[in-house]
Amino acid sequence: MKRRVLALVALVLVASMALTACGAGTSKSEGPFKVAFVYIGPPGDLGWTYEHDRGRKAIEAEFGDNVETTYIENVEEGPDASRVIRQYAQEGYDMIFATSFGYMDYMYEVAEEFPDVIFEHCSGFKTLDNMATYFGRIYQPRYLAGLVAGSMTEVDSIGYVAAFPIPEVVRGINAFTLGVREVNPDAEVRVVWTNTWYDPVKEREAAIALLDAGVDIVAQHQDTTEPQKAAQERGALSIGYDSDMHAFVGDTVLTSPIWNWGAYYVDTIKAAMDGNWETHQYWGGLEDGVVQLADYSQKVPQDVRDLVAAAQKEIIDGNDVFCGPIMAQDGSTLVAASECMSDGDMLGMGVFVEGVVGTIPEQ
Repeated sequence: MKRRVLALVALVLVASMALTACGAGTSKSEGPFKVAFVYIGPPGDLGWTYEHDRGRKAIEAEFGDNVETTYIENVEEGPDASRVIRQYAQEGYDMIFATSFGYMDYMYEVAEEFPDVIFEHCSGFKTLDNMATYFGRIYQPRYLAGLVAGSMTEVDSIGYVAAFPIPEVVRGINAFTLGVREVNPDAEVRVVWTNTWYDPVKEREAAIALLDAGVDIVAQHQDTTEPQKAAQERGALSIGYDSDMHAFVGDTVLTSPIWNWGAYYVDTIKAAMDGNWETHQYWGGLEDGVVQLADYSQKVPQDVRDLVAAAQKEIIDGNDVFCGPIMAQDGSTLVAASECMSDGDMLGMGVFVEGVVGTIPEQ
């Protein structure tokens, strides 16, 4: 009987070790650690997906043959996302990144089915033991870009091409406007919605509509360089987004709030390969390097650069963007003096600040 008990204990231990070896944070099979990415657009958008793909390439450069990566582009935020994510899980991928907000529910569904696979979702809020979320405080460099735009507009009217009326986009518009109004209280930020993340034609049309309305600087929360190109063609200036759009359009792009996903991807995959990965909700800022302000155009004078450098230091030192007093668009108090907005309130932001011209459509 004792031998049977010992044999049973041994079997339980072996089974436990096998389960641990297949758990989240370790590779399930011999060979390279396999990582898949699901993209909303093509890497050639020179914006959002372009930067995620640069992060993927940073993984390959860091880990070499120890990691195998793949990606699929142009996956709609709908049921097809579930099929794509599930297929990667079935094919034995150790870790799957979904890089757009609308993938969240579909990734959550698949993550429940595959507890031994690690899932990471960009910009969402749902988590499981094997599913985390990650994003960056891009509103911080957006505020800094607003300081630049507010300093350099000559007509006190700045355009903003916006994707969807969700808290992430509203938060960015507000942060940008706070920067604009900090240096130019008379300036306004005019918003046009496209209801798309990636549509070069709609993005260009929205920028042209704003230029026709008299703005002399165009900013955006979109995935391509089309608003910047439209501004350049009309002799106007612009603020880019996602990547350093000055590199693709030229000096009319004054600067860009940009992503550095490689900083996050390398650290996260290392934790997974070492067996130290745990579910989390990451929201890093300028101090982490995951969000940055791109280099300036030659058109940006030194005094503006110095102003932005001082503001950036204050943010890194803990004086964040959404600290009062801040007034809402309707004249009410959004954040009282000596108070700062909580992360929860920022993540659920649904009203414009004073200085924004436009409305937030109901979803």
